[in-house]
Amino acid sequence: MNKIEHIGIAVNSVKLAGDIYERLLNTTVYKTEDVASEGVKTAFLQAGPNKIELLEATNPDSPIAKFIEKRGEGIHHIAFEVTDIEAQMQRLKNEGFVLLNETPKQGADNKLVCFVHPKGTNGVLIELCQSI
Repeated sequence: MNKIEHIGIAVNSVKLAGDIYERLLNTTVYKTEDVASEGVKTAFLQAGPNKIELLEATNPDSPIAKFIEKRGEGIHHIAFEVTDIEAQMQRLKNEGFVLLNETPKQGADNKLVCFVHPKGTNGVLIELCQSI
């Protein structure tokens, strides 16, 4: 794993949260994107080398909607940049981690992604990201 790629924050509204984080970080939302397969709308902000991804549910059955219903708005996941997502997935499986998807899938921001189950990572949802 190369570095933290971004921190994902579940929010009720990317517009309202985007306004807050723009003021907080003294930067602007540089990209919004709908990821239909995940039922989510995303907004990205960059502060120095760090990125924040705001995640808003676009349907009541999406993982973000369920997360907010159970826990409220807040940190949803930490994403790590990887060079070879399939090799990292195999390595993690060999180490006994449970992956939430068997193959990488298309995520936001032109990335292939895979999630690691939080039960094996002290309650933190981990995302692997590889640029396409």
